[in-house]
Amino acid sequence: MRLDELFRDKVAMRTHSHLRFAVLFVAAALLLVGCQKKNDPHHIVIWHQMQPADKLMMEQQIKQFTDSHPGISVEMIFKETEELRSGFIVAAIAGQGPDLVYGPADQVGPFEVMGIIKPLEELFEKEYLDEFIPQAINYYRGHLYQLPDKLGNHLTLIYNKDLMPVPPQTDEELIEKGRALTKDFDADGRPDQYGLTWNYTEPYFFVPFMTGFGGWVMTDDGVPTIDSRGTIDGLKFIRDLRDKYKIIPNESDYNIADALFKDGKSAMIINGDWSWAAYKKAGLNYGVAPLPKIVSTGLYCAPMVSPRGFCMNITVSAEKETIVVELLKWLMEPRNQIAAARQLYSMPTRKQAVQSDFVQSDEILRNSALQIERGRLLPMMPQLRAIWDAMRPSYQAVLSGTKTPEQAAREMQDLALRKIREMNE
Repeated sequence: MRLDELFRDKVAMRTHSHLRFAVLFVAAALLLVGCQKKNDPHHIVIWHQMQPADKLMMEQQIKQFTDSHPGISVEMIFKETEELRSGFIVAAIAGQGPDLVYGPADQVGPFEVMGIIKPLEELFEKEYLDEFIPQAINYYRGHLYQLPDKLGNHLTLIYNKDLMPVPPQTDEELIEKGRALTKDFDADGRPDQYGLTWNYTEPYFFVPFMTGFGGWVMTDDGVPTIDSRGTIDGLKFIRDLRDKYKIIPNESDYNIADALFKDGKSAMIINGDWSWAAYKKAGLNYGVAPLPKIVSTGLYCAPMVSPRGFCMNITVSAEKETIVVELLKWLMEPRNQIAAARQLYSMPTRKQAVQSDFVQSDEILRNSALQIERGRLLPMMPQLRAIWDAMRPSYQAVLSGTKTPEQAAREMQDLALRKIREMNE
């Protein structure tokens, strides 16, 4: 079993001694092959999973910090999502790893149960934390484990204004506009332009339609709620978009959907706030709109919303904490958040930045804020990892025609419960 697979199944609940022994064994092996000790209090290491535009912006702001702090260096290292999570767990348990880990809030749960991140509420004054908007400061098990610089990480409807000047407001309008804009220009029986595209084969990108039909992934105490009418009707809706209304490609992943939209071959795409800067760079005349309302339920499609920010390694020494906190405060400065909002269309977390003239007047950020308001907070609980893994096979089986939505919803629920039990063993 690959290391990332081991941790995807095991880190989400408090582990027992045999797992901790296995983790320590692997960590020790890594140390033997050259893992450096964290012995330089003037060198800060950040692991991240940022898009290139986000990374460039943060590098520029970090350079300003290091230029004004002689002798301090900051190193940013990109890691894929699963590599970052499993690698950080191994390294941190061994007393190694980066000083800071940057990412969405759902990494807090797995890191907290392993005891590898520091509570931050005692490192930052209450008056300072009160300067953040309430939605961004999320406590987990009574502690603040992440200092967020952005709020969102959410899906929206992005539309090509040259093909569709006004976005749909409801699912019925989505279908109507999508059918009108799906076109076979060369009459070969295959669309050359689609009304809509997105990475619809992944459960995270399905959630807005699950919620639009009244479903959700879990209760507040982490019990899966996948076997619901909302899941079933959401699955039917996605399948109908492809098979009945034929407004989305027969097959699509993230890269295919992104390329179709960038090439002007799709009028709409459902994608996250992380993608907007790339569409701007590509020269697209695009708009951002909230996802539509489902007429039959009266509910808006509600994507998951999550802060993004920094967790601090439990191994950071008291001596190093001071400069790490200083760096974080620098990156959270309202002027830096406003600069990021201008460049990336990211939603700031400091009240002063949110209330700035630019954020309040920009069309994209206004619609982003509306989508955040209509969204649902992504659960920090580690059970979410089991739920994603349980949803994927049956969800994709519905799309392939080998399971009904009803069968899939039941099997998702059963598998999620089993995976959570296994995490407790």
